[in-house]
Amino acid sequence: MSQTQRIRLADGVQFSAVRDSRFKTMKLSANIIVPLSAETASANALICGVLSRSCKAYPDFTALSKKLSSLYGADLNVSIRKSGDNQVLTLSASGLDDRYTLGGESVARELSQLLCGVIFEPNLKDNAFLEEEVEQERRQLLDLIDSEFNEKRIYANAQLVKYMCQNEVFGIKRYGTAEKIKEATPQSLYAAWQQLLKTAVFEILYIGDSAPDKAIEVFAEAFGRIDRAPVAAQTEVIRRADEPKHITEEMSVAQSKLVMGFRAGTALPDREIYATNLMCAILGGTANSKLFCNVREKQSLCYYCSSRYDKMKGILFIDSGVEGENIEKLEAGVMHEIEDMQNGVITDFEIEATKMAIVNAYHTSNDTVSGIESWYMAQLFDGSFKSIEEMAAIINAVTKEEIVAAANRLTLDTVYVLKNR
Repeated sequence: MSQTQRIRLADGVQFSAVRDSRFKTMKLSANIIVPLSAETASANALICGVLSRSCKAYPDFTALSKKLSSLYGADLNVSIRKSGDNQVLTLSASGLDDRYTLGGESVARELSQLLCGVIFEPNLKDNAFLEEEVEQERRQLLDLIDSEFNEKRIYANAQLVKYMCQNEVFGIKRYGTAEKIKEATPQSLYAAWQQLLKTAVFEILYIGDSAPDKAIEVFAEAFGRIDRAPVAAQTEVIRRADEPKHITEEMSVAQSKLVMGFRAGTALPDREIYATNLMCAILGGTANSKLFCNVREKQSLCYYCSSRYDKMKGILFIDSGVEGENIEKLEAGVMHEIEDMQNGVITDFEIEATKMAIVNAYHTSNDTVSGIESWYMAQLFDGSFKSIEEMAAIINAVTKEEIVAAANRLTLDTVYVLKNR
């Protein structure tokens, strides 16, 4: 059973600790949250990678790797994601829990100091990041952009968001654009880094069995040395779509893609998000879902077809791979399943089986330290943390009437098709 603790360290800085005695490892994540912007997204993405390469105390990648190895083989990782109209830069360190160290040393303190060194005391020269490290990270980000273009499922989903949210902040990619990545300089990244320290909202997440006191002490001291003026982003939610847009792109592809975006009519902090989440899972989120059983298996209209709900933006996505001659049939088949749900054509078995699948997924996520981290990170913008038991109770309490109401709030916004030329 996990126990949670949440305290304020500084203006715009929260520290959350999750105590769990089942694991021999601990994990510490610094989540840097800023408003998503076309002007800053690429620089921030570059900074996240550059910071993980070295710092003042360990001025090259070799020295940093040796330090991590000395801490019982600890790891340092970075990630960039989009959450609503926010860009979230995460630097995380994982290692042995303090109760298992051989000499009684605190890995939590050491990793906290390392993370703070990486974030607050990077490897600089003349008020700029090192040219070599910036170039290495630039190449990696540009390679990532190329890889996402080559993976057509990822590309099609990104294109749907681009067209559906072209007048919204959410339409910006998590790492910005290749053009902005190429324009960034070591000097401009230094200025962007200083802006992050001043204006970003920080969420520090600690998971382990040992007390978080040593980590709290290190981070509190680090944040106490800087002036803060944090800026919190507000996510724009469009609740209904007007006339749906249809976009078709032709390319040399082996398998066509059909991606559909719906305005769900509800988003955080609405209570209705739980019914919408369950409705989405019944539609296309499990092996018992309507899209899987009816559209894929019975009608053989696609290779895959699934749905997901973004509770921050209030958007429901349907993602499918299809032969070119079946695109229109597949779109009609998807809309038919939604119309059935809107008319109450949902069996008790579909509801109960989906609830069981969701709750089982909740419990499975609790089996690893990284799974626990993902569970709580997914709730960073919810206002408060809920345990698995609390979330399961909410899902199990959703009624058929609430599911039907959630289906009736859906309005089709954009249909994107990628087909073979």
